[in-house]
Amino acid sequence: MSTYEPDFCPRYHLTVEMIGRRWAGVILRELLRGATRFRQISDAIPDITDKLLSERLKRFESEGIVERIVLPTTPVTIEYRLTDKGRALETVVREISAWAETWLPTEDNEKQPAT
Repeated sequence: MSTYEPDFCPRYHLTVEMIGRRWAGVILRELLRGATRFRQISDAIPDITDKLLSERLKRFESEGIVERIVLPTTPVTIEYRLTDKGRALETVVREISAWAETWLPTEDNEKQPAT
């Protein structure tokens, strides 16, 4: 028996939009893996621009998912950490990753000629 709720749920919709924005899911995944500095996150995600990464981090910060910490070092160091609210998304991110591993083809499978 399915537990699917047929009525429109605004909270569900907002959540899917939040984590479904371009690059948002992979940024969350990197933060969950322990990346804290802008360059660490950027280096781990091929093809993301600094501008887009900055926009996503600011948006996550405004949504209470990420906190931006300025460390008093010379030069100044900025770290990004998931808040409790952000860390609570770990199960969701893991489940999406598991689903993708099970149901989506790998790049090798996509490139194989049809027989």
